[in-house]
Amino acid sequence: MATNDNVIIKVTGLKKHYNKGAIHALDGVDIEIRKGDVVVVIGPSGSGKSTFLRSLNLMEEPTSGEILFNGVDITKKKIRDENGKLVKLNIDEHRQKMGMVFQHFNLFPHMTVLDNMTLAPVQVKGVDKAAAEAKAMALLERVGLADRANAYPIQLSGGQKQRIAIVRALCMEPEVMLFDEPTSALDPEMVGEVLDVMKQLAEEGMTMVVVTHEMGFAREVGERIIFMDGGKIMEENTPEEFFSNPQCDRLKTFLEKVL
Repeated sequence: MATNDNVIIKVTGLKKHYNKGAIHALDGVDIEIRKGDVVVVIGPSGSGKSTFLRSLNLMEEPTSGEILFNGVDITKKKIRDENGKLVKLNIDEHRQKMGMVFQHFNLFPHMTVLDNMTLAPVQVKGVDKAAAEAKAMALLERVGLADRANAYPIQLSGGQKQRIAIVRALCMEPEVMLFDEPTSALDPEMVGEVLDVMKQLAEEGMTMVVVTHEMGFAREVGERIIFMDGGKIMEENTPEEFFSNPQCDRLKTFLEKVL
């Protein structure tokens, strides 16, 4: 049974407004994410899914609310250290523990695959270059792309680029992986190879929050599925209950259109 001891992210009353409050992208989101959870977020376009995900590591700065990551409210400019002294929050330190994978890969085009993967560990974490390269090669081997280590992004397919983007994030040894519609920019035949890597991560116990339109993945891999609409979480349930017994009318309508 999960306890509060393993809650890694706790979101309370999260709001994000644009245009001087005229647009409520997030309108009071509350959720707890525990270590090892695979939380899948679905919903129509404009429902707040990506804004929610990007708020978790403050790529989007909330208008109000709390985001506790390992017990620290990362929305605060200052926090108390172990001695009770107010110190400036180092958001980059927390971001290093949250790997982020986007729709469009975001690989540096002028750098090889291996250089893309080792850049952050070496420059941000101070990892020895040889050690960073050894870890990167092990990860590339794991996703079947060790032979592409010296290739440039332009020489890769979309599916290969996205697999590289995933293992690049893993090079930083994150505690949580955030995926923002990682397959939406891919040709249909490349989607499976990316989802297979994500399934493997889930099986290994990685904490994951995934915004996706892939209902098969949500059903098969998600432990909890969240349906968002109008900046709110409208329904949250296990995959079985979510798909077979939806409670709110808005979710029923949505599922009728996408299934």
